[in-house]
Amino acid sequence: MKRALPVLVLSIAGLVPVWLYEPSPATTSSASVSPPSTSSGGSGSSSRVVAGPVVKTEKGDVQVEVTFAGSKISSVRMLKQPNHPQTTAAVPVLIKGTLAAQSADVDTVSGATITSDAYKKSLQAAIDAKPASSASKSVSGPAVRTEKGTVQVEVVFAGEKIASVKMLQQPNHPQTTAAVPVLIKETLAAQSAGIDTVSGATITSDAYKKSLQAAIDAEG
Repeated sequence: MKRALPVLVLSIAGLVPVWLYEPSPATTSSASVSPPSTSSGGSGSSSRVVAGPVVKTEKGDVQVEVTFAGSKISSVRMLKQPNHPQTTAAVPVLIKGTLAAQSADVDTVSGATITSDAYKKSLQAAIDAKPASSASKSVSGPAVRTEKGTVQVEVVFAGEKIASVKMLQQPNHPQTTAAVPVLIKETLAAQSAGIDTVSGATITSDAYKKSLQAAIDAEG
């Protein structure tokens, strides 16, 4: 019995290092991807969430999810990215650049070229796939008083585009009557209030553009 005891102690002691250095389970950077969702906010605002495609690279898969608030990119989230220090450092820079540019036209991050290119590819696809709003919305500009009479427009927006412009008030004057169709045609072509003044109807043109710009600003 006296000889067996040291052997038993050594055997137990020999197991200790095995217990202390038992390898932990392997980890993975892959995340489960939920289907894209669409949510609506209050006061008529809406957000749309679109996932870009998975782009495979030699470093690992890259996939982004973009949230649109109206026509703007409000946030970008990584659904998949390589488990690599350079990628981890590059992603916040890429997202910040996207929010500033409101597009996929962002600079490649030095040291993370592969990830940057894959990020931009997935991002651009998400932007291209953004569902367009089919709802139309009418916005009236303010009434602008002039020495010729009051001018006021109503703008109908189809999604992000100006679909039509209607005069709610206008001077009862031949030059105004002739100028209004020209102003509306130019508005639809330019999709803005940055249009030329109609010769002979300067006062009406300026008032029209003022009411129009206010309606565009109100639409946001």
